Amino acid sequence: MTTTPSRTRRAPRKPLSPELAGLIVDRVAGRSLQAPFYTSPEVFDLDIVEVFAKHWLFAATDAEIPEPGDYVTLEIGPYSVILVRDDDERVSALHNVCRHRGARILNDACGSVGNLVCGYHHWTYSTDGSLLHADSQPADFDRSPLGLRKVAVRSVAGLLFICLADEPPADFDDMATRITPYLEPHALTRTKVAAQEDLIEAGNWKLVMENNRECYHCDGHPELSCSLFPTYGYDPAQLPARLLPAHERYLRAEADLHRACAEHGLPFEEFEDLVQPLTAYRIQREPLDGAGESFTPDGSAVSRRLLGDFTEPKLGRLSMHLQPNAWFHVLSDHAVTFSVIPLAADRTLVRTTWLVHEDAVEGQDYDLEELKRVWHQTNKQDGTFVERAQLGVSSPAYEPGPYAPNEYQVEAFCSWYANRLRAGIAADPGVI
Repeated sequence: MTTTPSRTRRAPRKPLSPELAGLIVDRVAGRSLQAPFYTSPEVFDLDIVEVFAKHWLFAATDAEIPEPGDYVTLEIGPYSVILVRDDDERVSALHNVCRHRGARILNDACGSVGNLVCGYHHWTYSTDGSLLHADSQPADFDRSPLGLRKVAVRSVAGLLFICLADEPPADFDDMATRITPYLEPHALTRTKVAAQEDLIEAGNWKLVMENNRECYHCDGHPELSCSLFPTYGYDPAQLPARLLPAHERYLRAEADLHRACAEHGLPFEEFEDLVQPLTAYRIQREPLDGAGESFTPDGSAVSRRLLGDFTEPKLGRLSMHLQPNAWFHVLSDHAVTFSVIPLAADRTLVRTTWLVHEDAVEGQDYDLEELKRVWHQTNKQDGTFVERAQLGVSSPAYEPGPYAPNEYQVEAFCSWYANRLRAGIAADPGVI
């Protein structure tokens, strides 16, 4: 018996209506997107095919699967992906589809296995995806081409990224090279998960991302505003008078942070390329308000056990975000990762994961509720803002409005997104 291996298939793109194709091509820069981009099931399906199935996505952290056999599953539109650590400590990413008759193999969000066993007819795979056993087959049955289909996966300094495309964007390597020196001192590979929370926001995934890309609304985050400077995104020459005192504090804190970074050999410079690359991102080490150490009411560290080999807690925040679905805050004492997964045109999963040093002891080195406090509350507040935005863009009265200068990263996100859809149309014009 011979079987010809086949390539992983992408979700097919349905023909686009001329109206939608026109909105994509004619998107007006500097303004929010037209309503269908936030409300249409047709656009939602298009987003899965042209954005989430073609680009690198933040999927999980190494700390979520620390031991051989540990796994997490991730649902992205019609795809289900297994991330599993094998006996050689490598991470495999596999389509969660049995090669016999297509049954889903793992049905839990996370767990630990010896092998991957399909519960339907018990085809058994190793954690690298190889088919080990298939009962009741002919004598000449060849298992070798029937391993689980692989998904591209990369681990970068403790962060796991996947890409569903047959040919993932090659510029990921450029990003990995750039961000690794920023992340490595925090030793995320030597952390553990202190907490993880899933929040279903009643809004389109793009509204979730846009909300994250600006601090225009940050006065709606009282807990976060204790330590995060509200001047984020502003041109200093255009700061409103009410933010001038905060800007003066920021300048002093920035000078202190740069001196500390120089002393400890930590990169801090801003790098931002958010529109043109397929793998677009921003990274910078920035000061925090108050004590300048962590996200707490007074800015002091929330964990006594610092990450990596740090002895100095006042290192601000290493801030990074990645198009299309993630942002990160990495501090001296803990790290917080955020991933965004679209569920429907008007529903989005936001997953927040708190990491602490692998030797930190809850109740001794840190208080769990205090660790989660700022971002737990901020996420709830953002969920409310996103829901209100979704209700607004769903109204017949909605018209795209202009972005303020301090919302330039929102415009960058929307421009990147529009570019990806236009590229999809250009590559496959026959489905319009």
